[in-house]
Amino acid sequence: MRVLHLDSGLEMRGGQWQALRLHQGLIREGHESVLLAREGSPLLRQGASPLHLRRLPALSGRFDLVHAHDARSHTIGAILSRVPLVVSRRVAFAVRSSAVSRWKYRVPVLFLAVSRYVAERLKSAGIPDERIAIVYDGVPVPAEPSDGPDILMPDTADPAKGSALAESAARLAGLTLKRSSNLEADMPRARALVYLSHSEGLGSGVLLGMAHGLTVIASRVGGLPELIEDGVNGILVPNDEEAVKSALSRIDPRLGNAARETVLARFTVENMVRSTVEAYKKALAHA
Repeated sequence: MRVLHLDSGLEMRGGQWQALRLHQGLIREGHESVLLAREGSPLLRQGASPLHLRRLPALSGRFDLVHAHDARSHTIGAILSRVPLVVSRRVAFAVRSSAVSRWKYRVPVLFLAVSRYVAERLKSAGIPDERIAIVYDGVPVPAEPSDGPDILMPDTADPAKGSALAESAARLAGLTLKRSSNLEADMPRARALVYLSHSEGLGSGVLLGMAHGLTVIASRVGGLPELIEDGVNGILVPNDEEAVKSALSRIDPRLGNAARETVLARFTVENMVRSTVEAYKKALAHA
């Protein structure tokens, strides 16, 4: 299979890591895969090729399909692709109802929803079941679980994340959270991850924490309950200070061990690549 990927992100966030892991996984499986990214983006430093819009129509014609990994790439692909378009949908907010948005969402032959929750949001916007496939994120699993004292939280200024709530709850519990701008690098020295959010399609950072065997404390929103069963492989909380404070007293390596087993069973990179290839076959069959 020949797949051309588009990603316009200027940061290396969850969607960009998934695009890169999918691209690399497809190549390992013997497929032809090319990843295009914007000038100045971290993806270019990871081996992607520059995204030149004027060359895209002719280039796309050499592939079986184009896979857009973010909203801007969705628009670019809808306008310029000469082959069937597949779009990853990772965000939890509702689809806009403007005329431009309605046109844009009619073009893809298939949407890859990152969770059941996101799939339902697409259905509520009028996208039929046959144009939606659920493909969960996949993350690498380290050879050994983490072993350290830190309690991590993502270092982000995103107002949709609960950074202030996490820190105020930790103060009440007499604990200090370590802000991390590189979770994967900091996780080997951690024992827990606090991941609070007001809106979440799935949470690839949560999956990374689970893969490292951390106790993950996450908000009960969006697709996060599809990853974590409270008290079994992590802790789910409402976005409430007392609830988060109480959860910090429940950090337990047994939850982290169960979380790691969950990732090994369902959320590896190999599982993600395999599910995506099956979705591609569905898209081409209905193109």
